[in-house]
Amino acid sequence: MAAIQRSETPTCRPLTRRGLATRNRIIQAAAELIYEHGVRSTTNEQIREAARVSGSQLSHYFPEKENLIRAVMAWRTDQIIALYQGPTLGSLDSFAALRSWVDFYVQRVEVLRGGCSFGSLASEIIKTDAEMLPEIADGFERWEGVFRDGLQSMRERGELRSDADPVALSRFLMAAFQGGMLLTLAHRDISPLRDALTAALNYVQSFAATNRRRLKSS
Repeated sequence: MAAIQRSETPTCRPLTRRGLATRNRIIQAAAELIYEHGVRSTTNEQIREAARVSGSQLSHYFPEKENLIRAVMAWRTDQIIALYQGPTLGSLDSFAALRSWVDFYVQRVEVLRGGCSFGSLASEIIKTDAEMLPEIADGFERWEGVFRDGLQSMRERGELRSDADPVALSRFLMAAFQGGMLLTLAHRDISPLRDALTAALNYVQSFAATNRRRLKSS
C-alpha cells in the first residue's frame, strides 16, 4: 500500500468535541504504528484500521503526510512532558528524583522494542525532511527544559555549586539518554542505557555542593 497520500488542505474550522476525539485517535494510532514500523512503512490502510476511521476522515484531518508526522511529534513530546508533571516521575529537582528517573527507564522492558519514542522518530526524519527540523528542535528543547529547570532549582537551593551550568548539564543528560537508548536498541540489552545514565548522573553529582565542602575539610 502507498504511504499517506497528499490532498488539498481543507479550510480551517474549530473542531467539535467529536472531531477532536477522532483527530486524537488518528494521532495516537499513527504514533504507535510509526513506533513499531517506522514512518515509511506505516500506511494509510494501517492507520485507518487502527484508528477506526474512513479514508475520507483521515484525509480530512491530515491531508498531507507532514501534517500527521508533525502532530505525532507534538503528541509524543506532550506525552513525555506529562511524565514529569504527574506522579510517574515528577520534577527532576533533586538527586533522588534524578536517580528515580534513571531507575524508571532502565527497568522498562519496552525500551528494547523501539527505543525512545521521540528520539527514534526524530532520527528517522531529521536527515530527510529539513522542514521538520524546527519541530524536532522544539521537542528536544521542551524535554531538556525539564532537566534544566530542575537543575536550576537545585543550584538555587545550594544543592549544586554555583559553577554548575544547568543548560550544559541538561544537554549532557539528554545526550546520555539518547545515545544509551540507541545502543540498548542495537544490542537488545539494557546495559548501555543503564551505564550511560549512571555515568551522566555521577557527573551531575560531581557538582554537588557537598563535594566542595568535603574537599575543603580534607
